[in-house]
Formats: sequence, C-alpha cells, structure tokens
Amino acid sequence: MGRPYWRLWSAHTISNLGDGISSIAYPWLASAVTRSPILIALIAVLSRLPWLIFTLVAGALTDRFDRKKIIVTMDIFRGLLTLFIAFAVWSQRQTLPNLNQVASSGKIETNLALYSVIAISALLFGFAEVLRDNSAQTLLPNVVTEGNLQKANGRLWSTEYAMNSLIGPPLGSFIIGIAIFLPFFFDAASFFFSAALISTLAVSFRPVESESKEPTSIRTEIAEGFNWLWSHTLFRPMAITLGALNFVNGISTATFILFAQEVLKTSVFVFAILGTAGAIGGTIGGILGPKLVQKVGSGRALLMTFAIGPIANAIIGLTSTWQVVWFLTAIWIFFSVVWNVVTVSLRQTVVPAHLLGRVNSVYRFFGWGSIPIGSFIAGLIVTFSTHYMSRENSLRLPYFIASFLSILILIFAAPIFTTARIEQVRSQGT
Repeated sequence: MGRPYWRLWSAHTISNLGDGISSIAYPWLASAVTRSPILIALIAVLSRLPWLIFTLVAGALTDRFDRKKIIVTMDIFRGLLTLFIAFAVWSQRQTLPNLNQVASSGKIETNLALYSVIAISALLFGFAEVLRDNSAQTLLPNVVTEGNLQKANGRLWSTEYAMNSLIGPPLGSFIIGIAIFLPFFFDAASFFFSAALISTLAVSFRPVESESKEPTSIRTEIAEGFNWLWSHTLFRPMAITLGALNFVNGISTATFILFAQEVLKTSVFVFAILGTAGAIGGTIGGILGPKLVQKVGSGRALLMTFAIGPIANAIIGLTSTWQVVWFLTAIWIFFSVVWNVVTVSLRQTVVPAHLLGRVNSVYRFFGWGSIPIGSFIAGLIVTFSTHYMSRENSLRLPYFIASFLSILILIFAAPIFTTARIEQVRSQGT
C-alpha cells in the first residue's frame, strides 16, 4: 500500500478511537441533561442537518482547494470545539445525575445551559464533518492504485469500526466512570493527533483542473457535479436509495439512547458492549466484504443489504434483550460495509477526478441529507405516541415503522442494482 496509505490509515485509526470513546460520552451526557425524546432527537437532527444544507457547497470547496489542508483545518477546529465542550461539562459536573441511574431517577429537569452547548456543538461538528469527510473520500485515489481501492477501503472501514465500536466504547465507559468530562479531552487529543499525521503526507492533494481553464462560480461548479450525477442512470437511483436507507436509519436510531436505557435496561458499561456490535460487524465486513462481493456478485451483495433491514428492525422492536440487539446490529453493520465496498469504490473508479469532490457531495446530499429528517420524525413519533400508549411502546414504535419502510426500499431497489449493470458501469463508466 505504501507509506502514505499507512499514515492515512494511522490518522484514521486514532481519530476513530477518539470517536469511539466519545460515542459513549455524548449520548449518555445528553440523556443526563434531558429526558425529552424530541430534544434528544433534535441533537441528532442538528448533527446531520449540515449534510442537507451544506454538502453541495462543501463538494465545490473540495474541488477548489487543497484537500489535505481542508482535512487538517477541520480536524484542528473539531479538536478546539471538543476542548470547549470538555470544559463546559467540567464546569457543570456537580449538577449532573449519576449516569447509571438516569433512567430510573424520575423526572430530570432539562439543563438548558449544557443542552445548548451540546446542541450548538452538534451543529458545528456537522458542518466540519461534511467538509472534512467529503475531502477525505477523495484522498484515496491519490494514495493507492485503482486496483487496490477496494482492499484499501476495506481496511479503512475495518479499522474505523474496530476503533469506533470495539475498542473505543468500552474504553469510553471506563473513562466516563472516572469523570464525565474526561472522554472529551481524549477525543480532542485524537483530533489534534490526526491533523498532525495528515499534515505529513507528501502526496499532492491539490484539485485536478478540468479541461476548461475559465473561472466559474461556486453555483456553476455545484450544478456541474449535480448534473453529472443526476444524469447517470446508476448513481442517481443509488444515491436516492441510500437516502431512503438513511432516512429509515434516522427513524430507528434517533432515540436509541432512551430505548437502550428504558427498554433494554442497559448500564453505561452494557451500552458500551452493545456498541461493540458495530465493530465486530464492520471489521468482518471490511475483511470479508470484498470477498463476498467477488463470490456472489455486486448485485446480490447489495440485495442482501436491502433484505436485512426489515427483519432486523422488526425483531429489535419486539425484543427487550440487549444481546439480541447486539447480534442484529452486527449483521446490519456487516452489510452496511458491503454496501460501501461496492458503491464507494465504484464512485472512486468511475467519477472523473476533477468532479469527484462535487459528485461525492451531491451523492451525500441525497444519501445523508435524509438522516436529520428521519431523526426529527422519530422524535415526533415517540413524543406524540406517548399520549396513546405507554412510554415503552412509544420507544419501540420507530422500529416497526422502519421495518415497513425497509420493505418498500427492498421492492424498489432489488431490480435496479444487478451485478451486470454495476459491472457495465465499472467498465464503461455509463
């Protein structure tokens, strides 16, 4: 793979370790600050809202400026923002309830000061993440050869899930048990470390110029990327399908912290163990995903991804056992990585280099912009359904709705994403 790839991999690993540690701290902190489903869901909405309102501009910026500098700048910004959150939590540490007793401690008044910090930070993180991640997906073709893209992507996703979900959450639960503010200091350090590693990459990440040398506006550049994707007979339905999948995912996960605490009865540590499901599924998916795609074909691999959604959501909605949720989450994440192995590598192979940032941003606009909408709807579903059913059944309801919507996605997507069609695009680009 070469030294530049392994530096990129190391930065990715350290950054995701910090994310894994904070993945325990943020939801548990939010649940200690407020017990309102709509306010919990609003944090998820704010964190994903930039994918809807900023991702197209981010794509144009990615194709205009040095992508390495964008990533380093955003990592430094996120590190400073995380330090601010750490000090804010530290200043309020005496007012927060015992984290393992928040679900059973009765009515908790919303801490508006700390909630405002979390909510505003979630929005700012979202803007930084959009620009940073869109730039990051364009780096790999500059670092490895085309023939190694699937393997390189698979290794990145494997380490992402290993750090983000396997090692980070248990470590985060241990750290948060010492002090609630400590995980945020660890997360901040990971951002600074990642920025330092990325800055040492000697490979050129300057944008590739198009054949036309004439200066253009941001709006024109966005339109160029939008028109390229929308006119493509495979990438257009692929982006729409991803948007539908993530809309459903937003519905099923927005209030998951409350579901885990009140229905599954998890402690901080058990919640961390529950988070390792993503690591196991994602790591195995990153290693075996490319082999599965080669064996059964791209189309059948994607069909498996569509088929697992209705089953997993229905069973999670019915169970009260966290081990069942762990197992189904691992399977779902495995096939999510299979989806990425097929679709991300396909885009990196087919999309012209000078358009890659903008086309990625348009793809993510459709694919990720739906998450805040789904999250907001989930908050409304839980909030209003409590007037007609128990709190527990209200927290289960989003999973049944997600299961039904997943069936509709399966019916729509199955005949479109065939192996023959995918391989035709890979070889011909049309």
